[in-house]
Amino acid sequence: METKDAVTALAALAQTSRLAVFRTLVQAGPAGLPAGQVAELTGIAPSSLSFHLKELSHAGLADSRQEGRFVIYTARFETMNALLGYLTDNCCGGNPCTSATACAPKPASRKSASRKEPA
Repeated sequence: METKDAVTALAALAQTSRLAVFRTLVQAGPAGLPAGQVAELTGIAPSSLSFHLKELSHAGLADSRQEGRFVIYTARFETMNALLGYLTDNCCGGNPCTSATACAPKPASRKSASRKEPA
């Protein structure tokens, strides 16, 4: 991933509602979700949701497809993984980490894991 692409993706995620939408799409997996269900799960008004989905799509973090009369949105896992790779590329100075936990993210606490994201 190029630096400009990482900046674009990070900028798209640096907003509470878009981050909530992206996390919802990631949780849905490759099957994705119809826009109406994304709006329900995140508590974001459909008119605002359209804007946020457009920004995530522009950053390469979301895709959409037509299924009958529904538009299904999915997270672009390849972009997410490329961003994570970009962010951890030079972990430990480019050397193998000395322990399994040196670069591993800390598990979310029960309180933060169960807390619903604000819209």
